[in-house]
Amino acid sequence: MLVTDPIADMLARIRNAMLARHEHVSIPGSGIKRRIAEILEAEGFVSTAVWVEPAKGSPQGRIDIKLKWDGRDPVIDGLKRISRPGCRVYAGRDDIPEVRSGLGVAVVSTSRGIMTNKDARRAGVGGEVLFAVW
Repeated sequence: MLVTDPIADMLARIRNAMLARHEHVSIPGSGIKRRIAEILEAEGFVSTAVWVEPAKGSPQGRIDIKLKWDGRDPVIDGLKRISRPGCRVYAGRDDIPEVRSGLGVAVVSTSRGIMTNKDARRAGVGGEVLFAVW
């Protein structure tokens, strides 16, 4: 399946799985999506994110994400794609956005890799603001 915006596809799959009250979601894997899943797990938005190696003859692995729930409600209240292929959004090191007064996280693609807005500010680098999660 050809996807023009794989990050938006990943976010939509997570959002749809939460709305359907699924425990797990499986996403086609890539390096960027793997790093994003690791960030979501480290920040406590998902329980686990496991990279599954591609099956023999398959060109691509997958990421199995176990969603995190707070009772009956999902931990993730919202996901918003900020920079899109049609409209890129860049922020300098002093202009990196804060999400929901620090309660959320913005994921930024920098020259030092993909990291959270807090890590980018600490490292003193800017970059492309991919999405926000709260």
